[in-house]
Amino acid sequence: MKIALDPYMFREVTTLETLPGVVADLGYEWIELSPREDFTPFFTHPRVNDSGAKAFRKALQGAGVGVSSVLPLYTWSGPDEDARQAAVRYWKRAIQLTSLLGVDTMNSEFNGNPRQADVCEAQFWRSMEELLPVFEKEGIRLVLEPHPDDFEEDGKRAIDLIRALNSDNVSFLYCTPHTFHQGNDVDGILDKAGALTTMCHLADAYDHTASSGLRYIVNPPGSQVTVHQHLDMGQGEVDFGRFFAALERNGFDGILTACVFAWEDRAEESSRFMKRAIEEHLSAWASPPKLESPTA
Repeated sequence: MKIALDPYMFREVTTLETLPGVVADLGYEWIELSPREDFTPFFTHPRVNDSGAKAFRKALQGAGVGVSSVLPLYTWSGPDEDARQAAVRYWKRAIQLTSLLGVDTMNSEFNGNPRQADVCEAQFWRSMEELLPVFEKEGIRLVLEPHPDDFEEDGKRAIDLIRALNSDNVSFLYCTPHTFHQGNDVDGILDKAGALTTMCHLADAYDHTASSGLRYIVNPPGSQVTVHQHLDMGQGEVDFGRFFAALERNGFDGILTACVFAWEDRAEESSRFMKRAIEEHLSAWASPPKLESPTA
């Protein structure tokens, strides 16, 4: 099992070449490389060239840190066809860069728009028809998650979509801070996915449906917004005991990524805390409760 850090909170204070050392100092051996302006920015073409990617790989080796996965985010399921075609081009370059780094995993979101779900799903299939052969040729697996405001937000339906791709190269990512958007059924989702779950994002969030839907108040009422957080574990309402029990029950042995975005002012403290919290939950797997001998 790999415990990785999404270093998004450090993007403004690091370069690609200094990032591995920062992550190593925080106690992590793995990076989930999320969008950043000097590598794969949000929704636009990758910026790094081949020599920059090679220099980053050398820095990783020097720091003793690996990249567990590369996370690009493009509008590959958006309703606009020109934008979809551009996103496919960006994906192909991102796959090239991932291969250049020697990394075998990429993860992303379904993207699209739930208010145009049928159109966006059709665009998703079109993009996958073009990209799946590229992933397979490069030997890179793709791990997908339903994200709030994607064309598919529900965890169980997302699993059905992934299975419908009919590819051993594509699997499921469970994101804990999205628990309350994807059905609030950690047991049902993870049990349905089983071995299809190969990655998890870990952060906490509040249940936006609680208190008669008034956990967050948006004005004017009825505005189309989607709200969640990525807090330190224990700061919200996600049941991590249940989550880790479901992982253990299903034999999870993949990538766990600390994925907190809320605390750039205390990013180091948050990152160190998250690694300790993850390790404490995992240690319970190896230390089952002791049974007392029955009295005579």
